[in-house]
Amino acid sequence: MIFRLLLISFTLIACNSKPDQDLDIRIFQTSASGDKLTEKSLSKLEIKPEHIIQINPNKKFQVITGIGAAFTESSASILNQLSKANRDKIMNAYFSDTGANYSLTRTHINSCDFSLSSYSYDSVANDTQLIYFDLSRDKNYLIPMIKEAQAISKEGFKIISSPWTAPPWMKDNNKWKGGKLLPVYYPTWANYLVKYIDEYKKVGIPIWALTIENEPLGNGGNWESMHYTPQEMASFIKSHLGPTLEKNKLETELLVYDQNRGEELNVWSSILLTDSILEPYIYGTAVHWYSSTVDWFPQSLQQTHAYAPQKHIIQTEGCIDAEIPKWKNDAWYWKKEATDWGWDWATEEDKPNHPKYVPTYRYARDIIGCMNNWVEGWVDWNMVLDRKGGPNWAKNWCIAPVIADPEKDEVYFTPLYYVMAHFSKYFRPNSIRVESISTSNDILVTAVENSDGSIAVAVLNEQNDPLAFNLKIGSQSQIIEIEGRALQTIVVKGKSILKKAN
Repeated sequence: MIFRLLLISFTLIACNSKPDQDLDIRIFQTSASGDKLTEKSLSKLEIKPEHIIQINPNKKFQVITGIGAAFTESSASILNQLSKANRDKIMNAYFSDTGANYSLTRTHINSCDFSLSSYSYDSVANDTQLIYFDLSRDKNYLIPMIKEAQAISKEGFKIISSPWTAPPWMKDNNKWKGGKLLPVYYPTWANYLVKYIDEYKKVGIPIWALTIENEPLGNGGNWESMHYTPQEMASFIKSHLGPTLEKNKLETELLVYDQNRGEELNVWSSILLTDSILEPYIYGTAVHWYSSTVDWFPQSLQQTHAYAPQKHIIQTEGCIDAEIPKWKNDAWYWKKEATDWGWDWATEEDKPNHPKYVPTYRYARDIIGCMNNWVEGWVDWNMVLDRKGGPNWAKNWCIAPVIADPEKDEVYFTPLYYVMAHFSKYFRPNSIRVESISTSNDILVTAVENSDGSIAVAVLNEQNDPLAFNLKIGSQSQIIEIEGRALQTIVVKGKSILKKAN
């Protein structure tokens, strides 16, 4: 199924509304027809709604941590090649309160595939005292980008840091790719991660959370990786990383797993989230979306939540992979032409999880599906890439919401940027997801109540034709038409509706 998130006209109907109604309704739309987070005016709609979307603010679920994307060396290097005007344009688009206002971000510890080359902060073999630990590489690209974002963001943002691998000298295969951390270096690696947090703190960048390892199941040996079993990860945290963080009085949170949703998530959750000794150290579970282009695996997310309802689930990575960007071609991002790695390489059994898909729908449906199944934060991958989908030393080309041509000093904001902004801008940190029920299988919806009392509702309609529905919040209702092939966020304020709903 495909989905479009578009609410086109929002109308107050006398028979459905009370005369003293004081609602403030704003509608923002991104669509295949050309809207890009465009504010739409209210229009009168004299039709009978076919469907109902019921918002129940009294029924609350998880608190939202934030929405955003990752700082990578690749993105930072591209920004360095652009004019100040275009660099400022991109950074303000992501971090200003007039832009997407990102609130949750991620970055890599040591190198990853979206680095200019493989590197670590200490390449001196057997330096167990970390005498030669040096952040100089990050000071060239990553740290200036993060500092610039900090200067722009009025409310600030959280940072999750993830290692793709320890330095090769700590591993059993002495390579960047694959292999495992040698037990003799468990204490050194724990101290290395703590030193990273401390050194970033010294330059004014607090690290909110660590994932223990990006994709501990591996990536086929295509770029930096380091493998763990769930039992090995548990042992490393319990005996080394957790106590080392405590000893150094660091409050950085720990997220376990950090790979795809689905069957493997269930296995890891059943082990890591039910361990009473491990429990005090774990903040929650990090997940990725690469197991499927169409399925957000609600059952595995629900099961992960059930194992430890007091813990948290954060989506830490997703992107349109195995594709190169389509330059200044908005229409492509609304077409069913994109593929992912699984289109060519998945087993026959998994092929149905990797069909062609519409990129804008994939982003919107995944964020909505995740939020409706206990996910508290959603982090996109790179913020900006070049026209090849890099730079990427492993030639693992991907798409980012913003594409740049450094040679010509040109920038293209794809429709994916606007889809992300629908959520990051209006589903703010500390908002609470509230119950949202749609009577139509053709409409995907989620909603939050923000700390200012406003209710933000995202609705996705993937059908070609518009759909009419009655949006009900508490005792009041509004008739709305959602245009085909579009995404819309409705922000509702008003004392009467909120008082009656609450």
